[in-house]
Amino acid sequence: MASEKRELVGFSRGIDAGLMLEGYRKGVFAMSYWGLMYQWWSPDPRGILPLDGLRVSRSLRKSASHYRVSFDEDFDEVLAFCADPQRPGGWIDPGLEAAYRDLHRLGHAHSVEARDSEGGLAGGLFVVNIGGFVSGESMFHRARDASKVALIGLVERLRDSGQPVLLDTQWRTEHLASLGVVDVPRPHYLARLRQVIDLPDVW
Repeated sequence: MASEKRELVGFSRGIDAGLMLEGYRKGVFAMSYWGLMYQWWSPDPRGILPLDGLRVSRSLRKSASHYRVSFDEDFDEVLAFCADPQRPGGWIDPGLEAAYRDLHRLGHAHSVEARDSEGGLAGGLFVVNIGGFVSGESMFHRARDASKVALIGLVERLRDSGQPVLLDTQWRTEHLASLGVVDVPRPHYLARLRQVIDLPDVW
């Protein structure tokens, strides 16, 4: 079995939007360590979702017909659901939540919403975008397949941009693998990142 390096590369006491942007440009990202400090990660291998590799099952395609996808209509609410401290494995503490809100105000963080037939928020996700780099940060659902439908909407939007895009998922989990996420070696990831980070923002 291939070994996986989870590659914790540093710590910081505080966090802010500027520090996060600097980290993304270098291929690292922050997660809260129980609210005590912030861990900075650079996984090897790194999970990415090739835009032409998204897997949409027949049942998921059927589910998608029951939702409407919107963009940046409810960033604060999407973030609040993703940062819910009751979520298992939650890693977005108040400091990170505030930094993401600042990134949104700066035009670097965006939400994708999946809405039910009455317009209610059924699920969604949020990302950080710099140039052609897009980092999928977190997703949630309140109804079946809603977060996956939001992901479909995100990929379609990125495909429509017409420019090279690196869609980063940090790690490849079993769930993400079922949607098409693959592992790439960290040197390959960093080379791809350098190719797209200074392009015009894809969003």
